[in-house]
Amino acid sequence: MADDRAAGKAARRLIEESRGVLFDFDGPVCRLFPKGASAPLADELRGLVAKYGAGDVLTDEERESPDPHVVLRAVHRARRERAVRELPALLEEHLTAGEVTAAETAWPTELADTLVRRLTDRGHRLAIVTNNSAEAARRYLSRAGLLDRFEMIEGRTTNPALMKPDPDVIFRALDGLGLGPTDAVMIGDSGSDFQAARRAGVSFVGYGRNERKIRGLRAAGASIVVDSYRAVLQRE
Repeated sequence: MADDRAAGKAARRLIEESRGVLFDFDGPVCRLFPKGASAPLADELRGLVAKYGAGDVLTDEERESPDPHVVLRAVHRARRERAVRELPALLEEHLTAGEVTAAETAWPTELADTLVRRLTDRGHRLAIVTNNSAEAARRYLSRAGLLDRFEMIEGRTTNPALMKPDPDVIFRALDGLGLGPTDAVMIGDSGSDFQAARRAGVSFVGYGRNERKIRGLRAAGASIVVDSYRAVLQRE
């Protein structure tokens, strides 16, 4: 309990001292694919890969992963080794459509809306920095009544190599906000979020909604990890 309070206090201090807060989308803002709901979309992408005769580019682990981003990365990787022609663009189109559909029923992360509103009311500038499509983030934020709270929504590009842990999406958001790395804090829920923030020189607050997420963040090196926004919102 003491560790939780200390983490909440450290997170609150980092955020209060910043000018901008960069939120990862899936996890820190909402659960885009709750309870393994991403698995059917990953299967659909694998079906497209097989249809185009490129099923052998996937490793055994990639054939079983419930994460559609894993399939997207695998095909991008294979482009260096073989011609897969229009398949990468087709996968991107299909994945974006699936994410946008999922945004219509995504589960709000507890107290995320309260934190977002408090931050903007206090003058913080906010951005989304996500490996999901920017359109999916816009769709959810519009549905949640939060779209006008975010100045920048930066998502996946057509080059999966630039997805986090690459810091590209963070640099794009900072540039759009007119902020330097030391002016901002990122809130993320994965090791790749932490690594991207570290490479960009941005302070980091880990959001771990369960023990698995918390362990992953700490294993990646995140020193400030909270399991709820309640501690961040708490007033001294």
